Amino acid sequence: GLAEPSACTAAVPAARGTAGGDAYGTGGAGEDACGTYIVRSGQTLRQAEWRDELLKTGIRAKGGQYIRFSRLEPLPGCRWLHAEGETKEDPPQRVVVSFGPEYAPLEQRQVQEAWQAAGMLVPKPRLLIFAAFQFDPEAAKDIDEMKPELAGMQLLKVQMNADLLTDDLKKKRASNESFWLIGRPDVEVRQHQDGTYTVEVHGFDYYNPRTGQIESGGKDKIALWMLDTDYDGRSLYPRQVFFPMAGPNDGWARVAKNLKAEIDEELIEAYCGTVSLPFAAGTYRRIAVKIVDDRGIESLKVMELA
Repeated sequence: GLAEPSACTAAVPAARGTAGGDAYGTGGAGEDACGTYIVRSGQTLRQAEWRDELLKTGIRAKGGQYIRFSRLEPLPGCRWLHAEGETKEDPPQRVVVSFGPEYAPLEQRQVQEAWQAAGMLVPKPRLLIFAAFQFDPEAAKDIDEMKPELAGMQLLKVQMNADLLTDDLKKKRASNESFWLIGRPDVEVRQHQDGTYTVEVHGFDYYNPRTGQIESGGKDKIALWMLDTDYDGRSLYPRQVFFPMAGPNDGWARVAKNLKAEIDEELIEAYCGTVSLPFAAGTYRRIAVKIVDDRGIESLKVMELA
């Protein structure tokens, strides 16, 4: 869980070194102020580009909906919050944005710090958006599990298009949909009398911009899901892989055909569903489920086994 809000962290450049640094390359000791200023300025310039793009394109949500913004501006004085603004609604909602780093996952500490900082703002924002190229599993878990009634605001995960990392690609890309709302995986674990487990994926729960509520997205948009039955907390090792949207000549059938291998029709059918094959608990007694929707957006759910 997350701690109670504290004072907003001032956006004062700190010396950077080998110890105590973070994904942004700040926070440690040992580097001169000039070098740190260059690092922080570069990050700030990149965040300014992302903020402008977010204002221009909005966030693509489920079913062709969008979260649009009437304004997005820098938020001085808060290191972990990089923009604040209002949505194009009647009445508008105040929103703050925390961008993840360029070449590392958005981590749990950033979720904690950004939420604490947002809780100190007056008026308090209704939406806290975490936009990143990658999410650390524990960070994603914190965002998903923080309900508005507990957090004091709605926390959302947004996938950033990798094209935003390269200016040339950004200019040439066919679509201007740079930000995609990530659903919350709805996963159920069942334990059987013989001690084995099965996992069922019910789909995604999505934020509906029109109602402001989290709604179930169903199973029909799951293109692929993978199950690690003994997740070590670091690397996902898929032991079961499923293609729910695959046709008779897609998914595992296509893999088998390309490999010129014989296939077990019953197993192929089993690996087209949303219920796993039975498995025993492993050393870590923890599972990880990665789900890819029909847009290619990935979500990860980590769960402990009883």
